[in-house]
Amino acid sequence: MAEKIGFVGVGRMGANMARRLKETGYEIGAVFDVNTVVAQSLAQELGCLAAGKLQEVTKNSDVIITVVTDDKAMKKIFNGGLLSRSKGKLFINCATISPSIHVWVEEKAEAAGAQSLEGCMASSITQAREGTLYLMCGGKPEVFERAKPILEKLSASMHYIGSAGKAAEVKALVNMVMNINTAGLAEGLGLGAALGLDLAMLREVFSQTGANSRVLQTDGEDMQNREHSCFFSAAHAAKDSGIALKLAKEQGLNLPLAAATKKQYDRMVAENLGELDKSGIAELTFKGRHEPAAKPAEASPS
Repeated sequence: MAEKIGFVGVGRMGANMARRLKETGYEIGAVFDVNTVVAQSLAQELGCLAAGKLQEVTKNSDVIITVVTDDKAMKKIFNGGLLSRSKGKLFINCATISPSIHVWVEEKAEAAGAQSLEGCMASSITQAREGTLYLMCGGKPEVFERAKPILEKLSASMHYIGSAGKAAEVKALVNMVMNINTAGLAEGLGLGAALGLDLAMLREVFSQTGANSRVLQTDGEDMQNREHSCFFSAAHAAKDSGIALKLAKEQGLNLPLAAATKKQYDRMVAENLGELDKSGIAELTFKGRHEPAAKPAEASPS
């Protein structure tokens, strides 16, 4: 009998993963989200419980998939009742968070008699819905083997990286390089526009030369057309670049490109552009697109 699945965090990624597993024959036991309206709507769609408490997710599920926003949210759910009566349960944690938090979660789960696996995702909303995610997994090998049947329904490809925290390290590097590439592409297209070059032509030339990248395929046209519907937000890009920079600092490394990229994404957040897709970084580089918010006037001395 297939294990019953619960979800904590049913935003765009979590909800589409739940839909995918439901379609492939898994029973969804319960869903939970801080946005209760979203959780209730999905629960009605999937015919499962919209849990009011984290304990209810664990009670009604054999495997709990977590897709939360950041380190703080992850610690909050695991300190806030998710591990209650969790003996024998499996937690698959898919958010992009610090490697040390994955290690902490594994320790907490094992102390409660449960298992934990990190299932870091390097794909977006469409892939979550279609079951074609690219997954990087970290944890104990036997836990990975238990999770495999579920992960195979969610992914087109998966890679077991190693012990807890190691997949998160790889994911941090993936996103760091992706963010740098995105910022670089925005600057190239922004300068091209300022020079009066045809951007469709420029993108084609980029695609056939050393300027090519996956980001060019996914974001180039969107940057040109100012289409920044969110698949991966600028706010998340800022957070993920920060994770990589923290790892670099721990290793005594200076990463100037990563630091400059994070500064740009931090600026987007400060300028209320953080919920745009990461492609929205082009708004900062194309001439005439975005006027910085005015700084508050300093109070006159009395």
